[in-house]
Amino acid sequence: MKMLFLGLFTFLVLNACDGKAQGSDSIRPLSIITTEKKRHDFTVEVALTPAQQQKGLMNRTEMAKDAGMLFFFGEETERSFWMKNTLIPLDMIFIRGDGTIVKVHDSAIPNDLTSVKSGAPASAVLELNGGVAKTLGIKAGDKVHHAFFGNGFN
Repeated sequence: MKMLFLGLFTFLVLNACDGKAQGSDSIRPLSIITTEKKRHDFTVEVALTPAQQQKGLMNRTEMAKDAGMLFFFGEETERSFWMKNTLIPLDMIFIRGDGTIVKVHDSAIPNDLTSVKSGAPASAVLELNGGVAKTLGIKAGDKVHHAFFGNGFN
């Protein structure tokens, strides 16, 4: 039933958006991170399809400081990302199905082929500009709020 809901939700979200934000084929919803001290809002592109997930943020030379990309997989399993053809440093935030951050990898090195692993089951990864998580105090145990995690804000 959960997979049926997820599939229907994904279909509705993709069909409700024009998908042309900043030259991307993905949508740009709000994603919110809450820490012990503050709420941080980001406008994120969503990578849902295998093609979107494979391309990710490759070949981009810049990204707005309050922007990012949310890779949503649904199933919780150990995740592994690399920086092939990625030109800007990125923070990789690994997230459980309930929105809880399990790991923050600070400032992954551009074009590095070393795998960055979640170290625990994760259903999503949020990529932000390198150093943003540290600057904002985002850490494991904090929450990412988005409709995908069933905890989005109105």
